[in-house]
Amino acid sequence: MSRLGGEKVEVLLSEAQLAARIAELGARISADYAGQPLTLVGVLKGSFMFLADLARAIDLPLKVDFIGTTSYQGTKSSGVVRITNDLSRPIDGEHILLVEDIVDTGLTMQYLLENLATRHPASVKVCALLEKPARAKVQVPIAYKGFSIPDEFVIGYGLDWDGRFRNLPFLGVVKP
Repeated sequence: MSRLGGEKVEVLLSEAQLAARIAELGARISADYAGQPLTLVGVLKGSFMFLADLARAIDLPLKVDFIGTTSYQGTKSSGVVRITNDLSRPIDGEHILLVEDIVDTGLTMQYLLENLATRHPASVKVCALLEKPARAKVQVPIAYKGFSIPDEFVIGYGLDWDGRFRNLPFLGVVKP
């Protein structure tokens, strides 16, 4: 347990656990897309650390782009998904790997999958660092999943609490 800015934070997944799992995911993705160019689309803002480490673990020619969404107010999902930052270029005919920090209710990912499908990519698959099955409102196909976690609000490794704690090198849970 660490104390950060007055908050007690319990480590849920260590830096070493994250690195090991991301290396495994990178190897699987490299094998599955062997010989094909791949575009990673990171969902801002939470996925940026995961996407950077995942990109370094994939042994393929890659393009990287980002799409921004919001559906959270504080620590709760509002259920309404809004695009805050769109892709910088067309993705027609490209193999897209949508890189997300956490699939919670599944509503954001469902929205993004439907949105990206209208842009005519060759394929779209999901790679999520975390999944919270207990919170799912819709089922989302996650081709590459890092970890399933309990229904707790997590911070660190790109995930924030009102803009704070994204820079932690581990995933943690704030404890009272």
